[in-house]
Amino acid sequence: MITTLGCQAPKSSSTSPSSSPSAASSSNPLHSEHGGALGEADGAVPDDVTVFDDAIPAVANLDPGLRKALRQAATDAADDGVEFYVNNGWRSPEYQNQLLREAVSKYGSADEAARWVATAVTSPHVSGDAVDIGRSAAMAWLSEHGAEYGLCQVYRNEPWHYELRTTAIDRGCPRMYADPTQDPRMQQ
Repeated sequence: MITTLGCQAPKSSSTSPSSSPSAASSSNPLHSEHGGALGEADGAVPDDVTVFDDAIPAVANLDPGLRKALRQAATDAADDGVEFYVNNGWRSPEYQNQLLREAVSKYGSADEAARWVATAVTSPHVSGDAVDIGRSAAMAWLSEHGAEYGLCQVYRNEPWHYELRTTAIDRGCPRMYADPTQDPRMQQ
């Protein structure tokens, strides 16, 4: 399964909202602006990718500090029987633009789509500064322990979306934004 919208709800979570972004079927491949199909090289993530899968560009192209913090957290979470799967990580600007077009189509307007998908210019996924963690056990573990590693949930409407905030190690995670439209970084 390859995700098609900016921030993807966990693939196996029963608590995801019905309006959360959906996954592409193999009969509906993503296409680049240049006509070619988008794939793993653009940041699409196949099923069962972990934070340790360096062969997958969505993981390998994450900011090194974020990747290191994720791996430290994942190693400790494994002691509790929790594994960190990646639904989204780094992605190319072309992939991000495709996700935004699909979100506008799905939600009916650019304003509503912006609650779920950033532009290629503003997306922390394009810069490798964000990761969407799959599976509810990992999200719950990070919700409780993520600040110890500097891993913070940034948006209240996206419990799977984490970014590195190194000050959180000493001070705790900053207050979450309701959704990306409230994030000043998205106002460019």
